[in-house]
Amino acid sequence: MAEIKIKRALLSVTDKTRLAEFAKFLHDSGVELISTGGTAKTIGDAGLPVVEVSEFTSSPEILGGRVKTLHPKIHGGILARRDHNGDQSEMEENDIAPIDLIVVNLYAFEETVRGGGDFQTCVENIDIGGPALIRAAAKNHQFTTIVINPSQYQSVMIDMETHAGGTTEKLRKNLAATAYARTSAYDAAIATWFSNQVEEPYLEFFAIGGQLQQKLRYGENPHQTAAFYSSSEFRPGVSTSNQIQGKDLSYNNLNDTDAAFELVAEFDEPACAIIKHANPCGVAVAATQEEAFRNALACDPVSAFGGIIALNGALGVATVQALDKLFVEVIVAPEATDEAIELISGKKNLRLLLTGLMPDPTELGQTIKQVAGGFLVQGRDNARTTEADLKVVTKRAPTGAEIADLLFAFTVGKHIKSNTIVYARDRATVGIGAGQMSRIDAAHIAARKGSEHAGTIPCVAASDAFFPFADGFLSAVEAGATAVIQPGGSVRDDEVIAAADEAGVAMVFSGIRHFRH
Repeated sequence: MAEIKIKRALLSVTDKTRLAEFAKFLHDSGVELISTGGTAKTIGDAGLPVVEVSEFTSSPEILGGRVKTLHPKIHGGILARRDHNGDQSEMEENDIAPIDLIVVNLYAFEETVRGGGDFQTCVENIDIGGPALIRAAAKNHQFTTIVINPSQYQSVMIDMETHAGGTTEKLRKNLAATAYARTSAYDAAIATWFSNQVEEPYLEFFAIGGQLQQKLRYGENPHQTAAFYSSSEFRPGVSTSNQIQGKDLSYNNLNDTDAAFELVAEFDEPACAIIKHANPCGVAVAATQEEAFRNALACDPVSAFGGIIALNGALGVATVQALDKLFVEVIVAPEATDEAIELISGKKNLRLLLTGLMPDPTELGQTIKQVAGGFLVQGRDNARTTEADLKVVTKRAPTGAEIADLLFAFTVGKHIKSNTIVYARDRATVGIGAGQMSRIDAAHIAARKGSEHAGTIPCVAASDAFFPFADGFLSAVEAGATAVIQPGGSVRDDEVIAAADEAGVAMVFSGIRHFRH
């Protein structure tokens, strides 16, 4: 397909970045400009001639602006095939002029939702005419060029300068593909929001969409391609963070950073989590961020090498100094002092991410996992266990200090791959066994790590799911556990409780399981 010369353009945008510059380029290239509302005003204020859509169609905007461009003279001009005799005849009969370039971006629906807009405000920010224009132009990309983002202006200008005011088929195809992806993501954002407004969360169809944030060098392994997309959901974390310094984040960096930040968000007091391969090496809550970091590091300093550090409060100088010679891939925190940023700047490859806010661990949401031929969707694990939820099932009740440690350890276990056993003391992990096929193995691994690095006597133990047999529980007791928390619900609960009573160990049931696969 030969280049298609741009003679007439329709511009209707909410994002007016570089609009005047692009409109001037088009005008200087001999392109007639058609526009609507605020876009027309911006073009006119730049001293450029512009035809209002209502003048072009001889039809007024109606319904408070809901209907502007939904007109045969607009869509006929976009969709008409220039090499189709029938289309050309109908255009002549109906006085329809061809429109060669469409420049449209959509109402800010996603931003309205993120900003907490009420139901009616969100509804009014659902764009109708914009997606129709985009889809029409993308469908007829053989003859029509579609631009949906100011970042695309430059490529269009270069193409037109190089090809005598026309665009190439290659560019038009690329722009059309992006356009369809944009309308798909836009509709997905609307569908997600709307599904949250009704009682049935899982409707007949499910849509997901996102916007490219970063192309990654590779995925989990060098032979895998990868990219990072943000969704319409506003949730403080990797998608909202400002990277202060350091090289680009990798796929694994992003995955681990997200896991670490979601974990520390569980705690109100200063907390630190050190993550490696999406599992924590150590977690602690303390009076200060520095103390929390030191206590978290003590759990498994060997595994912490090359890990991700997450804080739920401001990164300060004392914490940076405590890092000493530890090799760290990423530090993520809601904020940092100027002094800490200055001090850490000497570590050129260390990424520092500041999110501004913390995510709400109780907030509703969904997680998505792809499987062959589809994907699994479930609600975010937003359950929290408090002291009031605990059921003491043994003769001995846990002490106040044990309860605090039990709740801490169980919360940490929520963020570890199953099966998991967590040993904790003074609200710091002293041993973590993650992702084992056997709960006994998880208990043994956690005990070994604890005995090697921090010691586990005395401590409490948390299990993410029930003990199917007493042997797993007894492994925890052998490691020094004086109190244990587990969901309960096994057919052999009585055997496990009897073993706890015989050992003089306090046991509580949480009544909730935290599998994480």
